Amino acid sequence: MDMRKLVGDNVRRVRHKAGLSQEQLAEHSGFTQQYISDLERGRRNPTVVSLFELAQALGTTPVALISP
Repeated sequence: MDMRKLVGDNVRRVRHKAGLSQEQLAEHSGFTQQYISDLERGRRNPTVVSLFELAQALGTTPVALISP
């Protein structure tokens, strides 16, 4: 299982469910839009801290972002 792809797919799914654009998520999380884009395409390997911050911005838990 490619964890980067899994995390990216989960971030995209939760972001869409929250009705946020990549730009809006970037503003809420403190990451750049490019980082969010790369993450969703499985090109980034987020740290535990990054997962926590993204989960906070998305109103979910870090576990939701790493669960299959």
